[in-house]
Amino acid sequence: MLIASTTIPPPYPLSSSAPPTTTNHHAHHLLSLLNQCSSMTELKQIHAQTLRTTPTHHPKHLHFLYSRILHFTSSTNIHYSLKIFSQIQDPNSFIWNTLIRACASSNSHKKLAFQLYHDMLNEGFVIPDKHTFPFVLKACAYLFDEFAGKQAHAHAVKLGFGSDVYVNNSLIHFYASCGYLDCAQKVFDEMPERSVVSWNAIIDALVRSREFDTALRLFREMQGWFEPDGYTLQSIISACAGLGALSLGVWAHAYVLRVRDGKLGTDVLMNNSLVEMYCKCGMLDLAKQVFNRMVKHDVNSYNNMILGLAMHGKSELALKHFEDMTNGEGLKPNAITFVGVLSACNHGGMVEIGRKYFDKMVRDYSIEPRVEHYGCLVDLLARAGLIEEALDIVSNMHMKPDVVIWRSILDACCKKNVGIQLSEQVFEKILESEGVTSTTSSGVYVLLSRIYASASKWNEVGLIRKLMSDKGARKEPGCSSMEIDGVHHEFFAGDTSHSQTKDIYRVLDVINERLHSVGYKPDISQAPLVDDEDEDQKQHALKLHSERLAIAFGLLNQKPGVPIRIFKNLRVCNDCHEVTKLISDIFDVEIVVRDRARFHHFKDGSCSCADYW
Repeated sequence: MLIASTTIPPPYPLSSSAPPTTTNHHAHHLLSLLNQCSSMTELKQIHAQTLRTTPTHHPKHLHFLYSRILHFTSSTNIHYSLKIFSQIQDPNSFIWNTLIRACASSNSHKKLAFQLYHDMLNEGFVIPDKHTFPFVLKACAYLFDEFAGKQAHAHAVKLGFGSDVYVNNSLIHFYASCGYLDCAQKVFDEMPERSVVSWNAIIDALVRSREFDTALRLFREMQGWFEPDGYTLQSIISACAGLGALSLGVWAHAYVLRVRDGKLGTDVLMNNSLVEMYCKCGMLDLAKQVFNRMVKHDVNSYNNMILGLAMHGKSELALKHFEDMTNGEGLKPNAITFVGVLSACNHGGMVEIGRKYFDKMVRDYSIEPRVEHYGCLVDLLARAGLIEEALDIVSNMHMKPDVVIWRSILDACCKKNVGIQLSEQVFEKILESEGVTSTTSSGVYVLLSRIYASASKWNEVGLIRKLMSDKGARKEPGCSSMEIDGVHHEFFAGDTSHSQTKDIYRVLDVINERLHSVGYKPDISQAPLVDDEDEDQKQHALKLHSERLAIAFGLLNQKPGVPIRIFKNLRVCNDCHEVTKLISDIFDVEIVVRDRARFHHFKDGSCSCADYW
């Protein structure tokens, strides 16, 4: 469309008063042109015609036309919108809101959204309405500006919008984004009226905060009021991935298939969530099925698949997906892609290939290495016994190594028996690192105590125990969870709270008898912090590790031929790893364990990790 060729009626003299019908004709004509506008060049021509043809004594028409122009330019040229806005006399709330929304939705002008809100207040002629606050709070959430957001909250309540569902939905998102989950929950709990968006906002906030159980509880409550939509299901699928709640994840998948009526193949976001969920629930074959049936893949599709394959120890297949992604589909990998690729190399012990991909990331894709990439490379080298090279990498990093990197080196020192002196030096580096808490440091104390225990330095083990007590380092309790027939069960080390405790411990006795009969010898270095130094007590403590209770429960309750799937919050210890291999052979059962680092698939007396973990 060529604006220059369009016939525009001549403007009325400013001294006369144009008939309303004629003025309306001008407004509708210009509006029609705006609706057909497709470029900034055309827009500027329409703007010029607006100035020439619209009488200044009809501010309502000017406001309406300017708001349409602002709406068009706000998504393409904020600076032009600001210039137009500066020329408007006495802008109404709709015009203010249009510009605030534009700034809140832009990548580089979010701070301006709150500034405009302040200007709006200072002008004093226009009072913010219920549409103003969601835009302002959106900008505050993105900027993590808790002070500004709380100001907006207080003002919304003062103006009588404290019960408005749209304002409250935005408040939930704002508080959750700034890390105030309790405030987000309070807003939700006190809402007199809720919409699907309200439930989605709080459920998503809980999932992002890893409060998976609470998210699923609220989802079940929500079903009494609303049908879940696509946003709900994506959050629930993510919660299932975090908990390993396979049954609910499969239900969500079936629900999506039924509601979408065969259109799921084109929904990239939903499919990406399903791929991630099945990978994290240990169902790699189903993840592959979803991935292979997708009509279109994006970078996140491949990232989820590469990370999932790496987590399951399918290193070569993960690298093949990377090649398919870059060479087959021509997609450009990002930083997360290379975390997956380097993790695959790490889990597979592929030192040379890992070095190659790290160099490729920097050289070919100009991706600046993050601490996660260095962490993968350092762990790869350290676990391969190249601890000195790993230390060289750490010393040459362009950022300060975090506690995770130092801990991976200490873990390698523990597994490779490199010597106490180096282990002690790494231990000191960890305690000096940022981000060390009473819980994270406890794992480090445990690692060092195992190194002392492996060298039979029991006095030093006792000193470590005392040091933990003096420093207030709290050992994170081992917890293993599993799902049977849709019911979630949790077990802690030495747990006696389960309703089937007597039967579980009876099965444990049978397991221990069978282990003894095949020559199993417990590795008591894996129980160094047991207060009683008696060897029998240490062996007894090992028998009550959380995953062993879960395995006993699974043998009691899981249907024959169905794998026992366990999710543990900590790394599996060496002794439990050996025991689980033996149990899989003795009882002819497949056991899948997801620990803090990866998946282990135990079957016929061996593990998918090939004892490299």
